[in-house]
Amino acid sequence: MSPFLFFFLSLAVWWFASSFLEWSLHRYIMHRPLGSFDYPFKAHAVVHHQVFKADHTYHLINDKDKRTIPMAWWNGPVLVLLASIPVMPVAFFLGKWSVYCGATCATAIYYCTYEYIHWCMHLPKERRMEASWLFRRLNGHHLLHHRYMHKNFNVVFPFADMCLGTLIVRAKTHFAQPQCPAVPDVQPLPGAVSMPEPSHG
Repeated sequence: MSPFLFFFLSLAVWWFASSFLEWSLHRYIMHRPLGSFDYPFKAHAVVHHQVFKADHTYHLINDKDKRTIPMAWWNGPVLVLLASIPVMPVAFFLGKWSVYCGATCATAIYYCTYEYIHWCMHLPKERRMEASWLFRRLNGHHLLHHRYMHKNFNVVFPFADMCLGTLIVRAKTHFAQPQCPAVPDVQPLPGAVSMPEPSHG
């Protein structure tokens, strides 16, 4: 097989894998302390979710809070490096380092996509992308995560949410969601029976 075919095959496979990596990082590292390592938990669950809730504060209110939207600058290189480690023995066994390059590129692209669309979600500027069907779906998906912190862990590609039972597409009860062309209506469907709020425990 051509090295280019290995590259693109690896990129595609690792794009799906990145959905599970994002889900795991978000659920087990960013939403709960990992022993004494609590930096991601404090930065995300404590600070980010305290600033950006599921009401009008889902969008940036105070300019000083911009810094709480993205991850720290060094998070990207570290995460890409760590995610590439499991691919090394596979690439070595196959003798195809294009497999490693494809997986690493997939993780890097996934991370950059995460940072950009997450920025746009919390700081809308009527960008052309924000009017797209896909962005609006992902924005509604993420808004519901800010409503129910233990649902919808994916931001970029909710494949893992769908597979692992954490996907929610509409709120269980009515709430004062933000109003913006880029934010879809995620309220319960008319006539739907209200369900108890999911536990945050």
